Amino acid sequence: MDLLQTYLDEGALDVQRMGRGYAWLDTGTHGSLLDAGNFVRTLQARQGLQTGCPEEIAFQQGWISAEDLQIIARPLAKNEYGKYLLNLIAEGRAWD
Repeated sequence: MDLLQTYLDEGALDVQRMGRGYAWLDTGTHGSLLDAGNFVRTLQARQGLQTGCPEEIAFQQGWISAEDLQIIARPLAKNEYGKYLLNLIAEGRAWD
C-alpha cells in the first residue's frame, strides 16, 4: 500500500481536483523527468513566463519591493532568469 492511500484511508488526506491551467508532472523515472523538463521549457518559451519563480511571487504579492527584486536579480543579470526578474521591474508586470 502506498503512503497516499494510507493517508486517504485514515481520513488525513484532503484531495482536490486540479482545474484548468494546472499540470501534474510525474518525475519518477528518467524518461518522465525528461518529459517534465521539456514540458516546462516549452511552456516558458511559448508564454514568456517563468514556472515556479518565488521572487516573482514575492514581488507580485508585495512581500518584496522593486528595489529588493533588483538586488536579488542583479547578480543573475547575465542569465535568462536574471533578465526575466529585471524585466518584471521594467514592465511593472502585474498578474492578470
